[in-house]
Formats: sequence, structure tokens, C-alpha cells
Amino acid sequence: MNQNREKISEILKTITGFMKLDCRVEIIEENTEGSKGLFISLYAPENARFLIGRNGQNLKALEHLIRLVYSKVEQEPRAISVDVNDYKKAKTQYAIELARQALNRVRDNQKAEALAPMSAYERRVVHMELASCPDVTTESIGEEPQRRIVIKPFSLS
Repeated sequence: MNQNREKISEILKTITGFMKLDCRVEIIEENTEGSKGLFISLYAPENARFLIGRNGQNLKALEHLIRLVYSKVEQEPRAISVDVNDYKKAKTQYAIELARQALNRVRDNQKAEALAPMSAYERRVVHMELASCPDVTTESIGEEPQRRIVIKPFSLS
């Protein structure tokens, strides 16, 4: 695995080198209950916006590229997540905060509320976050890229 980590790090540094961006790469392995994941963090002190792109489009493309490279060198499937300057982490935290605010409104007025469209990853995190609330249910509606979560009081489901 160390060899693959070095290869991924080398590829990322080559890509960012072509973009004339200086960055630091951190790769964290996670092995829990049958699932294995790689969390790759890029830290670019300047011009990280080029790696992130509008609404994270460049970051999604970079993550896809890394998944393809990894699947060529490693037979064992693994969840791979790439983040730049904690962009995804901050965006996910923001989605959770919006969901908690909507949860309070749903509890107060007992009416369903739809959240803004979000990525599949953000929706998954919000569903998991609100799963511990026995008085509401959540469901995803719509088609990509407008797919969103609806929070409903349990009495309406």
C-alpha cells in the first residue's frame, strides 16, 4: 500500500506541477468493519480555487482521476475521497448546519421542508446525521444535479 500511496502522491504533485501550483499531499488510510477508505488531502497555500473549480467541479474531476489511477494499480476496491484545503469538509459542515436549522423549523411548525440541492456525499451525511432523530424522516427527491433532501415530521410520513 505504501507504494500505491507514493504513486498517488506523485501523480497529484505532477498534476499540480503542470498547473504551476505548489501543494502538500496527505493520504490517510481507514480500515473499519469491512470497509476501506483513502482520504487524500491537498493543501495548496495559493490558488486552490483552480483545484476546486466552480462548485467543486474540478475537485470532482480530480477525485475521479485518482480513482481511475488507483483502480489500475490495485485490485482491492476502496472508497477514495479527495479534498483541497478542507473545502469538502467545510461544505459538509455547512450542509449539516442548514439541515439542523431546517430540522428545528420542521419540529416547530410540523411541515415538511426541502433543503437546497446538494451532492450525493452531502445528502448521505445529512441523512446519517438526522437518522438519530426519531420524530422526523428524510428522503431524497429529484434528479441530479437538483437532487435534494426533504425533512418531514414523522406524523406526515
